[in-house]
Amino acid sequence: MSEQERYLEFILSRRSVRLFKPEPVPLELLERIVGIARYAPSAKNRQPWNFIIVTERSKIERLSQIHRWSRPLQGAPACIVVVCDVRVSPVSYQVDGANAAMYIMFAAHALGLGTVWIQTLRNIGNVQDILELPEHLVPIAIIAIGWPAERPEPRPRKSLSEIAFLNRYGEPLKKQE
Repeated sequence: MSEQERYLEFILSRRSVRLFKPEPVPLELLERIVGIARYAPSAKNRQPWNFIIVTERSKIERLSQIHRWSRPLQGAPACIVVVCDVRVSPVSYQVDGANAAMYIMFAAHALGLGTVWIQTLRNIGNVQDILELPEHLVPIAIIAIGWPAERPEPRPRKSLSEIAFLNRYGEPLKKQE
């Protein structure tokens, strides 16, 4: 397998992990992960993000209750909350933060850790209260993180013919024969 193929396989092997072993994640690894996330692309290189590493059990528990899909946090020994400053990047802060969140998940995967994305955009106020964030810092995502206690199988994906087009919407990539 070529080096390029190994990189592509690495990307395709990342899974959302919702069950974690109870062992803590060393702070040095979490710092390394956010250090890598700093290199995510952002509009005009504004880098509107901040990263809150949360290892305090009571805060993780409170974050796990913001909505029903945040429950994987209950078993996670840590999480990283991606917050963005709307004053720095008022138009693209959500996309910029999403890019940084993806870098977090890939860096964690490279280090043997599991992650799952927890969306926050319907619960901004709750997360701001729990983390004592000022109003201009908007939580974009919570990434639950820990040593995986499961190996999820790949989930089904739509076919390229359903989602990819050539030059305009509706134009198939390949002509029908």
